[in-house]
Amino acid sequence: MPSVAFHTLGCKVNHYETEAIWQLFKEEGYERVEYDSIADVYVINTCTVTNTGDKKSRQVIRRAIRKNPDGVICVTGCYAQTSPAEIMAIPGVDVVVGTQDRRKMLTYIEEYKKERQPINGVTNIMKNRVYEELDVPAFTDRTRASLKIQEGCNNFCTFCIIPWARGLMRSRDPEEVIHQAQQLVDAGYKEIVLTGIHTGGYGEDMKDYNLAMLLKDLEQKVKGLKRIRISSIEASQLTDEVIEVIDQSNIVVRHLHVPLQSGSNTVLKRMRRKYTMEFFAERLDKLKKALPGLAVTSDVIVGFPGETEEEFMETYNFINEHKFSELHVFPYSKRTGTPAARMDDQVDEEVKNERVHRLIGLSNQLAKEYASHFENEVLEVIPEEPYGDDLYVGYTDNYLKVVFPATEEMVGQLVRVKITKAGYPINEGQFVRVLEDDLESEEKAAI
Repeated sequence: MPSVAFHTLGCKVNHYETEAIWQLFKEEGYERVEYDSIADVYVINTCTVTNTGDKKSRQVIRRAIRKNPDGVICVTGCYAQTSPAEIMAIPGVDVVVGTQDRRKMLTYIEEYKKERQPINGVTNIMKNRVYEELDVPAFTDRTRASLKIQEGCNNFCTFCIIPWARGLMRSRDPEEVIHQAQQLVDAGYKEIVLTGIHTGGYGEDMKDYNLAMLLKDLEQKVKGLKRIRISSIEASQLTDEVIEVIDQSNIVVRHLHVPLQSGSNTVLKRMRRKYTMEFFAERLDKLKKALPGLAVTSDVIVGFPGETEEEFMETYNFINEHKFSELHVFPYSKRTGTPAARMDDQVDEEVKNERVHRLIGLSNQLAKEYASHFENEVLEVIPEEPYGDDLYVGYTDNYLKVVFPATEEMVGQLVRVKITKAGYPINEGQFVRVLEDDLESEEKAAI
């Protein structure tokens, strides 16, 4: 039985796609082994979001070549898409496939075994208008399943290379999304995270169908689904219709990740982000009225070219005023090939780091503040993994990380937990009870 080993760099979408590629290998009779062992085939799923992503990808590729010089080294993902020649130039790389045509990977591998000639299978992503169906009926690990619903992005922000790596916006057929969601629930998952490159843009390329309708359809048509989480959604995609659907839904969770990037209109303009702070604030206010207790997490880039102390403080104050529940803070890093990398007024590294620390300090304070509202409340948690003696850790619907006494049987189930001590990054809880499946209780009622 031939063996395959995987290494994934980068985002949730890449992790999802590695699982999908593994399904293709599994169908061909491969067994999966750890990346550090000897395998017949190594698949490296690369990231290119920063220059560091490229560098890490190259290191991981070389590691596989050293491990088994006779193995077939297959490189895929975003870095493969944007720089195939750079990867082909690494001695020992055999097959390169970008962010499409992943189904051809196995054919290329077989071809390589016969011909022993390196194969570059990367094609022009900008011409692609069709979503590539890649199914994941179940995940190797994790209690939360992710479900990819769209690919690509049309935004072309000045700091970002991703449209060049992933192509333009294309949405997955709603029937496929619903079918796969049902498969995941049948495989035992209670929570599904909808993910993509520009997830909230789902449906923008479709006639008469959008994200709000997909959320409704998932709730109505997928039997046994308990939670839907949207991995990320832009402020402009939080339409009144989407807010209303989330408000009325019993399963869309009270947590949204809405990327801010900057809280200063002048910086947003240089970033080519398509909203103003006034618009962003109006959407947040509307959301929080509709969904009391909502957790809003966000991404912020600090030290974008030309960012002054005043502009930084606009961001700081905006975040403080709107009480985000947690931030992912990134110092701006030049991405070769993007307009921002060529801008004058690059901000000094020391200034960047000092601002990052100030924002992380604020984020920690806001996260503690948010968690404190839920002390002594009973929330629903899905235990994910052990956390020391007889303790397990999991997330509430509003994304609080809770540690509480539980058993192995409860992993992946919905349980009620009372928050006894709020904190950040960890809250302590006391187990209350397991939520019985509605089906079981209905059956009992029928008897």
